[in-house]
Amino acid sequence: MDVTRLWWVRHGPTHEKTMVGWRDVPADLSDTAALARLNAHLPQGALLVSSDLIRATATADALAHGRQRLPHHPGLRELHFGEWDGQPWDTVAQSHPKLSRAYWEEPGHHAPPGGESWNAAAARVSAAADALIAAHPGRDIILVAHYGAILTQLQRAMGSAPLDVFAHRIDNLSVTRIDRHATGWNLGAINHLP
Repeated sequence: MDVTRLWWVRHGPTHEKTMVGWRDVPADLSDTAALARLNAHLPQGALLVSSDLIRATATADALAHGRQRLPHHPGLRELHFGEWDGQPWDTVAQSHPKLSRAYWEEPGHHAPPGGESWNAAAARVSAAADALIAAHPGRDIILVAHYGAILTQLQRAMGSAPLDVFAHRIDNLSVTRIDRHATGWNLGAINHLP
């Protein structure tokens, strides 16, 4: 199996002060200098794919010059917060004190009302990544996605518990590099800001 290099990019900032999962909010892409540095850091000739949410598609559009764009992939979406999406953290903590605490402190099977658990999100994002790897072995693939989606793949590559990856920052317009090879995963830089 050839090494497939996954360049996970978190979309541009939204400036939202509430939980943002599948709610479609735009990214602020006004920092053209940061986008230029990111573009220069990423491999030219790489395939480019994004989540189908507008903050990811717009960020991918800003990186598309000279790269083959693949169709948007809903499997790369952020964690699905269900009824919590659009709510401030303190409102969620008040309305669902035990569940909201368990969701973040014991990630796994706990799911927000109408949303998905960490395990379900990780399975969804992993399936999307695996399909891309299978379809494009040995390629550089830039995946413009979201904080939670990237953390699920970091957890998978590290072979760690979900809670352990929450210690990692994933900043907007950062790159987390994860390579897939015949015997497993190699981690490159995590949360690199070019």
